[in-house]
Amino acid sequence: MLLNDKLSHFIRRNYQFVFVLLLFILTGNSITTAQQAGSRANQLSDEQIIDFYRQAQSRGLSEPQIEQAAMSQGYTLTDITTMRRRIAEIRSQGTAQAKDKVTTSSSNARTLPSDVSTRTSIDSLPTTTRREVSGGLAVFGASLFANASLTFEPNLRIATPRNYIVGPDDEIGIDISGASSDNLKLKVSPEGEVKVPNLPPIYVSGLTIEQAQARIIDRLRKSGYQGLGVPGSGTYANVTLTNIRSIRVTLVGEVVRPGTYTISSLGSAFNALYLAGGPNPATGSFRKINVIRGNRVVRTIDLYDYILRADQRDNIRLMDQDVIRVADYQSHIEMTGQVRRPAIFEVLPGETLKTLLSFAGGFADDAYRASITLRRNTDRERQIRTITEKQIDDFVPQSGDTYFVGKILERYENRVQIAGAVMRPGDFALEPGTETVRHLINRAEGLRKDAFLNRATIIRELPNLDKENLTFDLGKLMRGEIADIPLIQQDILTVLSIRDLREEYFITVEGAVNKPAAIPFVSNMSIADLIVNAGGFRENAKPNLIEVARRIREDSAKTGDPVLKIFRFSIDRDLQISPVESSTVGSNSPFRLQPFDIVYVRTSPTYEPQRQVYIGGEVMQPGSYAIFNRQERIADVIKRAGGLRPEAYLPAAQFQRQGQLIGTDLRRILDNPNTEDNLLLSPNDTIFVPRRPEIVSIQGAVLNPALVSYRSNYSFDDYVSEAGGFLEDARDRKAYVIYPNGRKARTHRFLFIKTRPIMEPGSTVIVPFKPFNNNKLSTGERISILSLLATLAFALTNVLRN
Repeated sequence: MLLNDKLSHFIRRNYQFVFVLLLFILTGNSITTAQQAGSRANQLSDEQIIDFYRQAQSRGLSEPQIEQAAMSQGYTLTDITTMRRRIAEIRSQGTAQAKDKVTTSSSNARTLPSDVSTRTSIDSLPTTTRREVSGGLAVFGASLFANASLTFEPNLRIATPRNYIVGPDDEIGIDISGASSDNLKLKVSPEGEVKVPNLPPIYVSGLTIEQAQARIIDRLRKSGYQGLGVPGSGTYANVTLTNIRSIRVTLVGEVVRPGTYTISSLGSAFNALYLAGGPNPATGSFRKINVIRGNRVVRTIDLYDYILRADQRDNIRLMDQDVIRVADYQSHIEMTGQVRRPAIFEVLPGETLKTLLSFAGGFADDAYRASITLRRNTDRERQIRTITEKQIDDFVPQSGDTYFVGKILERYENRVQIAGAVMRPGDFALEPGTETVRHLINRAEGLRKDAFLNRATIIRELPNLDKENLTFDLGKLMRGEIADIPLIQQDILTVLSIRDLREEYFITVEGAVNKPAAIPFVSNMSIADLIVNAGGFRENAKPNLIEVARRIREDSAKTGDPVLKIFRFSIDRDLQISPVESSTVGSNSPFRLQPFDIVYVRTSPTYEPQRQVYIGGEVMQPGSYAIFNRQERIADVIKRAGGLRPEAYLPAAQFQRQGQLIGTDLRRILDNPNTEDNLLLSPNDTIFVPRRPEIVSIQGAVLNPALVSYRSNYSFDDYVSEAGGFLEDARDRKAYVIYPNGRKARTHRFLFIKTRPIMEPGSTVIVPFKPFNNNKLSTGERISILSLLATLAFALTNVLRN
């Protein structure tokens, strides 16, 4: 690579200087990196060292100054040694790559000069150069230079332009083939000369590439390459521009970032403008950009030609020391509303409103084209004007004008509408063939069969935009019995359906069917059809008892008469209606459902789904058991489970129903199955018989709530003592015990005799807290009241004594 070649050459000549200079550049790194463990030189990649070399070319300090600055930043001898080794490795790698390139590569691919300028991020632009400068409207053309993917950088792989001017630092390649063979790469010196071995220097600076080629070949022909470039001589020469130089151009005026930029010698005016951020949208002109060469304007660039027509004739190639000046804009004009490209445009003298409209892309599809509204600044205030369509071609805009293109009205000049029970409802044009109600209905392909012919309506818009309702007999109009009604603009004809004038018909099926629901009514539907729509009978259904409840519609019903009719039927599971249906209805015709009928499918009283209970713990066969009959009780299911194990502890057995613990005494139940504690079983009941528990829990208003082991010789108060005793706010008279089977026992008091509950294994002692008294006086309040009473008593004593 070219970069490695330059690096190797530089290091060989200025080894110590580069080393110390790189150390100085390292001082620009972050403090965090400088404070990491180990040598700072080892933390740098080869790419970073190459980057440091690029920066070193722009430094101008002497070697002692650089070394002193590096040492003052805390670099150690270890850093210096490591850097020497890294530089030697890079030098050896660069030398090897350079040799490989010379011996194996014949590519003439060009590369950009290493010192060309790069674009600064658009995010760093000052706030004064925003593209949106008025009411959120963008300046037309500003987005061109905000596009990060549009750089205008020259393509280095194209053929060398024949009018390219050769200058210092260009590299010219000469490939001689045929009777003689050679490959030369000649770099133009700062004096404008190229040096061919064994020949005097050849001056080529300022010549085009064609002129330089002719001069070099002529010199080579005279110095030993006989017949070089002469047709038929057998010796051929090809001169190419292998590497290009950089040039410096200056951008001044109303650009975003004025200054001097380094670009390649193939760079164009657009390339330089992009590097500078383009014209300042707030103040700069996009249409008067001058390229100045030798104090003479050589081209005036109008960016609108490129943006609107992709015309790149003004994108000329720049030369060294060219100056690009962006002038102030002369007139900014806003175009808003219904145009394809609303923006702020720059208009030159002589351009009309028609030209401005073309900049905006013309009218939008829904634009009101008859006139354009203009708001113009005068010396003292603003004025508004209306520009007609005929004036657009010749009207001349002024700076500061704002043009607004309105939108057409949401209104139809010849529309009539038809809705409701016609075959094709919708909008129609008011034209010959649709001028009357009958014509419009015919255009809508006629009435539907459910149309309500006794009445139709027309909603008509009056001149004052109020609405008027016109009602007529549609049946008579269609039969010609009354005159047809003419239509006018914006009329809405509505033809009602008979369904619009009644309730929605449905039939309800309830009870033992798979999908009970309200089903839309269909005429000629039987009960069997309804059962099919409801998904058929459920297992617990009683098909031989089906009831139908029907409304009574007669208005002559008297008070006290039945409000419903009830029909009963018997249907088998194959949905065959038995003869009971005909006798129930009272006629030989089959029974058919009517709107709003409710069909009830009853449940069989003898059908019972499997219900089960669970018994676990210390029983012989724990698990789930089905309830055998409605009279099965707790003792029965324990017997079916094989009885109890020897480890079973009946006082702690628990019986739960719906997740709640029911206080029962299982020991009493098994001793006497006739006791009231032997409850009837319900679905999902749970019986659990544990082993003998060994723990007693003490909770509530005790000093240290705890779990303690059960001791047969301990009383209630002994267990409270195990928990540290009662607290001050404990209600010891209300203390109680919860036994493991769910029963409870509380403290009893008779006169001065207090009886505590008996303790059993697995019990829980609960000591309640006294209720919190918010009305209790604090110590300070009591002292204040006593002081007041003492003062009053002292005053009263003095009064009595006097």
